[in-house]
Formats: sequence, C-alpha cells, structure tokens
Amino acid sequence: MKRYSFILAIAAGLCIISQPVWASKAFVTDNFRISLRRGPSIENKILKFLPSGLPVEVLESEEGWSRVRPLEPDEANLEGWVLSRYLIVRLPWKEQAESLKKDNDRLTEELASTKNKLKDAIQKEQILSSEVKRYTDILGKSQAEFNALKKDASNYLDLKADYEMLKKDTKRLEKENEALRTSQRNQWFATGALILLCGLMIGLLFGKQEKKRKGYY
Repeated sequence: MKRYSFILAIAAGLCIISQPVWASKAFVTDNFRISLRRGPSIENKILKFLPSGLPVEVLESEEGWSRVRPLEPDEANLEGWVLSRYLIVRLPWKEQAESLKKDNDRLTEELASTKNKLKDAIQKEQILSSEVKRYTDILGKSQAEFNALKKDASNYLDLKADYEMLKKDTKRLEKENEALRTSQRNQWFATGALILLCGLMIGLLFGKQEKKRKGYY
C-alpha cells in the first residue's frame, strides 16, 4: 500500500511539474514546514513558512518550483513559490488520521446507541414474553371456565328437559288423581244412596211386619 502511495505521489509531482497551464489543489507534505518564496529560487525572499498539511492551490509549475496560493480565508491574497517536491496530492496523514478518528468516534457512538437500542429491545421482548405468558394463562383459565359452564349448561338443559317432563307427568297425575277422587266421591255417593235406600226399604218392611202383628192381636 505504501509503495502504491509513493508511486502515486511521484506521478502527481511529475504532473504538477509538467502542467503549468491550469490550477490544481495540493497539500504541503507531511511532518515539516516549507518556505513560501517570492520567486522560483532559493535566492528569493521567504514570504512565509507553510505548515504541514496546509491545502494550497497550484497556479503553475516550472523547473521544480510551483506557484501556489494558500487556501485559507485570511491568506486569500498571498501567493508565492515552493519546491514542487514538497507538495502532495493526497490528503495528509494527519488529516486522514483525524478523519478516521472522527469516523471511529462516530461509529463508536453509533455502536453504543445500537447497544442501548438492542438492550431496550431485549427488555421489551422480555416484557412482551411475560405478558404473552400471563395472557396465555388467563386464556387457559378462561377456556377451562368456559368448558365448565358449557358442561353446566348441558346439564342444565338436561335438568330442564327432565323438569318439563316431570311437570307434564305431575299435571297428568293430578288430572288422574282428580278423576279418581271424583270417581270415588261418586262411588261413595252411590253407595250411601244405596245404603240409605236399603235402610228405607228395611224400615218399611219392619213397619209392615209390626202392623201385621198388631192386627193379629
């Protein structure tokens, strides 16, 4: 990976040297400052030292030197020359490390948030499981009570049918009993009348016998 980065940096440097026509973006190389000079030679005055990682706009390049403009708001009008070999096109390692650290911090926060969400989801799942078990027990009890009521209702219907039958039998027996009582009363009445008639007849016979006896005397 380092080998490819080195090759890419050399190729980019060659491109910067060989392309004086258009502007491009580059960065001051890693780990040290470079001097920004008034012209493309070490004899020219140093305008400023540019820190490592500073982004610059490459305006033109010639003979190993590049005319650049720092890409910072407070230095928008500052221009000068730097050695092209001290410019790189890739993002400096420090900024890459900071970017990776930010990504790592973001991912760490997201992981912590995901863990909390997972913990909450597990707690909710446990609560729901407990609720499901409770309602399952209630459903089982309700089913048992329903079956008992259903059985009682069946027995009730059987008892009701037996009651209706007994009620009909009772009414029938009451009618038969009433008819029997009426028959017995009639029979007693007829027997009494017969006895009374027999008594009258016996009385008449005794009366006639008494008259005959008195007639003999």
